[in-house]
Order: sequence, then structure tokens, then C-alpha cells
Amino acid sequence: MNKKHNITKRFKKNKILIVDDHPIVRKGLSQLINQEEDLIVAGEAEDAQSALDFLKKIKPDLAIIDISLKGIDGIELIKKIKERYQDIPMLVVSMHDESLFAERALRAGAKGYIMKQEAIEKMMEAIRKVIRGEFYISENVSANIVKKFIDGKQVEKNSPLEILSDRELEVFHLIGEGYKTRQIADMLHVSVKTVESYRSNIKEKLNLKNATELIKHAIHWVEGK
Repeated sequence: MNKKHNITKRFKKNKILIVDDHPIVRKGLSQLINQEEDLIVAGEAEDAQSALDFLKKIKPDLAIIDISLKGIDGIELIKKIKERYQDIPMLVVSMHDESLFAERALRAGAKGYIMKQEAIEKMMEAIRKVIRGEFYISENVSANIVKKFIDGKQVEKNSPLEILSDRELEVFHLIGEGYKTRQIADMLHVSVKTVESYRSNIKEKLNLKNATELIKHAIHWVEGK
């Protein structure tokens, strides 16, 4: 009986929730995870509310969360999950530059951050480390965070990293990469009007006079970060 119990325990699969608003991404990630002996996707959600509804029924061993979600963004979702379910570890898997959002994600309550373009082996390593209760971020970002802590440096007071909200920073970054309003709206699954509202907020917060100044400032910031 003990032997049977040990075998069952050895092959226990860790349940994972995937939160991403792109069906193709969810399907692809699910297929990769389900091929692993010790991992299984227990649920998928396309937005924050669906994720929270799922968590009321099933408590996964790990929640994988994208930053770009419809409505409430991934960072805000992480904060909500941390507040309601403190013992559920979370890993951010995003297309966004780790140097921009990793620290914000960790401050919100995530245990790790990895970009979608990373190799499968790295992805599985990140998943398993976070499930074990460890942190996972790249060596470069880890070194920067440690250096900032040791040096006692804070983000510059007038930096977009300090002033803008998570969603505004996301839009600002995309503007700096050359994307137009319609493209950004499509990427974030929001209306053009919503993106225009973010652009207006960004201009006001950064004291920029017009759209031209906004674009120039965003490009300069992206190229210099």
C-alpha cells in the first residue's frame, strides 16, 4: 500500500492555469505543458474575470499570466490573486520586454517573468522553479535589480517607469516601437478610443504638448532604455 502511494505521489501532476487573451497562444502553451509528465493544464482563461471565476472552483499549483489582457491587465490581476489567494505562485509569460515589466510584476506578487520567445526548455525551467517556490527572472534583469538595491538607486523621478500606470507604460512602449493607434488597439484588444485616452493621459503626465512630441519621446526612451 505504501509502495502504491509513493508511486502515485511521484507522478502527481502539478495543475496549471493559463491566462492569456490569445487562443492560439493558450493552445500552444497547453500542448507544450501537457507533454510533460509532471505538469497538466487544469484551465484556461482569456481575461482577469474568467481567471478569478476559475480560482473560485479550482486552486492550481501555478498561474501563468500574460500582461496584455482585455479589461484588467495582468499586473492588476496578479495583485488581486495575491490578495485573495496568497499561496498560489504566479509566473508572467509575456511578449513585453522583461526590463520594463519584470520588477513591476514581482512587486505585484509574481514569482517569475519570462518572455514568450524564450526556448521551450527555459519555459519549463521557469514553470518548475516557480512551482517550487523559487523566483525566476533572467540573469541580466536579476543583476540590474540587485545592483539597484545595493546602490540604493531609485527610478528617476520623471521617468515613464515611475510616472505611468502599467497599461500606460505598455502603450508608451508600443508607441516607441513604432506602432500606430489602431495597431495598438488591436494588440491590446481594446478600442481605438481607449488607446487615444491612454495617449492623452501619457502626454499630460509627461508634460508633452502634442502627438509629435509623444512619438519622439517614446522612441527616444525605447532606444535608450
